[in-house]
Amino acid sequence: MSLKNKKILLVIGGGISAYKSLDLIRLLQRKGSSIKVVLTKSGKKFVTSLSISSLSKNRVFEDIFDEKNKGKMDHISLSRWADAILVLPTTANFMSKLSRGSADDLATTIILAANKEIFLIPAMNVRMWLHKATQKNFNTLINYGYKFIGPVDGEMACGEYGKGKMSSPRQVLSYLEKFFKQKNYLKKKNISAIVTTGPTREYIDPVRFISNDSSGKQGYEIALELSRLGVKTTLISGPTNINYSNEIKIKKVTSGKEMFEAVKKKLPTDIAVCSAAVSDFKPLKRKKEKIKKKLKLSEIKLEYNPDILEFLGKNNRYKPKLLVGFSSETENIISNSMEKMQNKFCDIMVANDVSKKGIGFNSDFNEVIIIDKKGNTEKIKKNSKRFIASILARKIMNSFLDIKKNLN
Repeated sequence: MSLKNKKILLVIGGGISAYKSLDLIRLLQRKGSSIKVVLTKSGKKFVTSLSISSLSKNRVFEDIFDEKNKGKMDHISLSRWADAILVLPTTANFMSKLSRGSADDLATTIILAANKEIFLIPAMNVRMWLHKATQKNFNTLINYGYKFIGPVDGEMACGEYGKGKMSSPRQVLSYLEKFFKQKNYLKKKNISAIVTTGPTREYIDPVRFISNDSSGKQGYEIALELSRLGVKTTLISGPTNINYSNEIKIKKVTSGKEMFEAVKKKLPTDIAVCSAAVSDFKPLKRKKEKIKKKLKLSEIKLEYNPDILEFLGKNNRYKPKLLVGFSSETENIISNSMEKMQNKFCDIMVANDVSKKGIGFNSDFNEVIIIDKKGNTEKIKKNSKRFIASILARKIMNSFLDIKKNLN
C-alpha cells in the first residue's frame, strides 16, 4: 500500500470544513499511516485537541512556545519527521499568510521551514476563491512549489454553490495515494539522473576568465523536482550563488573540462539533463601570472570546450535512455533548437529566448518551449523556475517511462 508507514503532518485550519479532518485521520490510519496534527488557533473553534489526540494517538501541537518541548524546536523536528504536510482546510487568510512568507505561529513556521511536499486543501466561499487577491495568492503559492488539492464545485456551508468547496477526505486520500504510488514506483526502479547547471569559468590568468550570466537556478530546481519524484539525482554545478539543499548530491566544478569529466564519472545513467551554460571556448593555455596590458590580444589563443551534450548523444556506449538538452537562443528559437536537437541526438530540447528581459539568465523566472523528437512543441509562459521545473520533471519522467515501456 502506497500510504503504509507514511508519516503525515496535518495542519488544521480555521474553517467549517475543519471537522472533515477527523474523517481524514481515520482514513489515513486505515491505510497504515502515522499522523501528527498541528491545530491552529482558529482551528480550535471547530475541533478539539481531545478528539484529535484520541483519533491520531499522538499529542496535538498548538503553540510554537510550548513548555512541553523540552528544548526541541517543533517547527524543525515536525517538518523533518513528516513525509508530507497537509493543510486542511486552507482558508483564504491562510493562503494570504503563506504567500507573504509569514511565520507568526507554529503552523506557518513549520511550513516555511519544511523540506517536504506541502499540500494545500482550500475551502472557502466561491466569491472568496474567485477574488483577484485570492487568485493572485494561488498563483504565487504554485510558483513557490505548493501543491493544491481542489477546491471543487459544490454546495457550501453558506448555501451558495460554486468553486471553493473543499475536496472530500476520500478525494484527498486518493490524491495522496497516487502521489506516493508514483514516488514509490520510481524509487523501486532505482532510476538515476545527472543534471548539469550553471556557467563554467575558463580562466585566462589567475584573475580573468570567460563565462556567462547563468545563475544555475533552472537546473537546480529540475534536479530537486526529479529527486522529489524518487529519482536518484546528482547535480553537477558550475560556480553559482545557490544555497544548495542536502536533498540531492552536488558535485561542484569550475571549468567546462571539469564538468565533462564529472559527467563521465557518473555514467552510465538513465537520464541526463544538460541545462548548464558551458562556455564554448577556453584559452589554449592559462597564464600563471596576471597578464599585463602590453600583451597583444592576438597572443591569447582559444580552443573549443568539450561538447557534453554531443558526447552523450553520440556515444552509444554511454548514451542515457533519455537525453534532455537546453537551447538558449536569441533568434529563430524553434528552428535553431530543433536543429541542435537533431545534431546532438536529444530526446527532448528545452528552448528559451535569452534576449528577453526578466527571464532566463540571472533571473528567478523563465519562459520555455519544450520540443520532443516528433517535433511537437509545448510553451510554458513566463513563470518561476521552480514552477517550470515541476512541469519539466514530470514531462521528463513520463517520457522516460514511455521509452522504457517500448524497450520492454
